[in-house]
Amino acid sequence: MSDGTPEPDERREQRLGPVLRRRGQMTPGQADQRLLDTRGPSDWVHGDPWRVLRIQSEFVEGFGALAELGPAVSVFGSARTAPGSPEYDLGVRIGRGLARAGFAVITGGGPGAMEAANRGASESGGVSVGLGIELPFEQGLNEYVDIGVNFRYFFVRKTMFVKYAQGFLVLPGGLGTLDELFEALTLVQTRKVTRFPIVLVGTEYWSGLAAWLRGTVIAQGKASPVDDGLFSITDDVDEAIRLVTKP
Repeated sequence: MSDGTPEPDERREQRLGPVLRRRGQMTPGQADQRLLDTRGPSDWVHGDPWRVLRIQSEFVEGFGALAELGPAVSVFGSARTAPGSPEYDLGVRIGRGLARAGFAVITGGGPGAMEAANRGASESGGVSVGLGIELPFEQGLNEYVDIGVNFRYFFVRKTMFVKYAQGFLVLPGGLGTLDELFEALTLVQTRKVTRFPIVLVGTEYWSGLAAWLRGTVIAQGKASPVDDGLFSITDDVDEAIRLVTKP
């Protein structure tokens, strides 16, 4: 015996919050019914609407963890830099110098040059921050990180590197380091950030890239001559810290 309520296939439309569905696009059941039915399908966990919430949560967690950080500089470099090598020692000196200048050090939180900068900051009493990323071959945050946040999404992590740093110090590194470098250069070139010094440390390592940018990219009109001034190159730790922290 029917109570007058149309059967699901008899309804002409379905309202699910702000969403209207009709005809073949109507879905069975109700929102709270699907929520409470633990035997239902789990495919929704992998859908785009759920990813949006996860992305949102990563922004919220990152903003919450770093909102009161104070002045900071992001330091990049290779995860493959060996402890005890000249480049590792350089990273330690940079982290130490930034801490003594009153700046927190933000890195990708991994080993190598990142660990070195975190170590220098931590051992000098500064704030050492690691922003990790979920990768199949990473070892997690290094032991010198005081504040650590792990991210699923690269673009959320990149936002944190720029939003909470006054500038970038870039040690010799590979593709990930180059990715962060050119992301920052593009943001400065397009004036998405208005004051953001970028300092490359290691003239022998970076001079070839700088020469290619000037001799090919700028020379062929793919970039403006003024773009040559978007970054500085030095071997001197004190100069690097002065350039990246100056008002």
